[in-house]
Amino acid sequence: MADTNAGAGSGSLSVLSAGAAALARAHDLDTALAVIVEAGAAATGAATAAVFAQDSDRNALELLLTLGMEDDAVEAFEAEIVANPDHPVQHAALDRSGTLGRAGRAADGSHTTAADLPLVVAGGGSVEACVGVLTFGWPGEHAVGTEEETLLVAVADLAAAAIATFRTSSMAAERAEWLERVALTDPLTGLANARTVARVLDLEVARAQRQGTEVSVALFDVDGFRELNAASGSRAGDHVLRQVATVLAESVRLVDTIARTGGDEFVLVAPGSAGVTVARRVMDGIARLDAVGDHTITVSAAVARFPQDGADAEALVVAARAALVGATDRSSIVEVMGAEA
Repeated sequence: MADTNAGAGSGSLSVLSAGAAALARAHDLDTALAVIVEAGAAATGAATAAVFAQDSDRNALELLLTLGMEDDAVEAFEAEIVANPDHPVQHAALDRSGTLGRAGRAADGSHTTAADLPLVVAGGGSVEACVGVLTFGWPGEHAVGTEEETLLVAVADLAAAAIATFRTSSMAAERAEWLERVALTDPLTGLANARTVARVLDLEVARAQRQGTEVSVALFDVDGFRELNAASGSRAGDHVLRQVATVLAESVRLVDTIARTGGDEFVLVAPGSAGVTVARRVMDGIARLDAVGDHTITVSAAVARFPQDGADAEALVVAARAALVGATDRSSIVEVMGAEA
């Protein structure tokens, strides 16, 4: 029979030290769990260990980490637990109550002892949530004494804290990314929005000034859009805008930026002198779109270039918009006076 309390004090200190370091400095969840679980196994003499996380989307356990198991044994071990809702590890997650001294058998048929500990953290309000299960294994019979039980619970708490911390961090990062995407894109079409394209145009004009190069700005306006909305409804109008946006996204170059700036207006920022060429490619793509009801989808465009048509970003947009508003020939590309085809 193993002396379960031998070196418990030093074991507790090593677990505390490892857990604190993992929570404070580990860069990812796998590393943090490995440090915590290895310290717990060393302190208790466990030969094997595993961490299962609760997948809330599928309401199932997912194996995150194993210790002291061969690859082929891991696969069988995972299948045994995940596929069996009556397994003690599953019950530990469901009931949030641990099992100490569970008898079992290894792959070679020898007797083993296991401890299954739920990983519980504070949830909303006073409710606790189970985020997974930590299980340790010993060969043969192993009695878990009071001090070792306290140590095992501490290791489980550290593992639970690691999972909760990294999940919270990941959710915060995903939300920040989503908020940034919302702030920079048009929700209807997924293109850049007015704020984004204005910033891009300022940067491109500044670069062109430094390098003595050109920047083209093209404005696209969907012909008869108000009439379409009035006749067929906003849903049909939104469908047209998405179709036009798809053509724009597929027609521009990697260095170009395309945005919807409101209503039925789209803006293209094209570094260099290829703005007219890209605009023509867009017009060709629009011409291949299917009609929406009785409405044939067409757009008109105006192109202005720096430095010929404006000394800064605002002047370029004003020049292109004036040319587009003053155009009498719809479904065409209007070039601001001074730009070359």
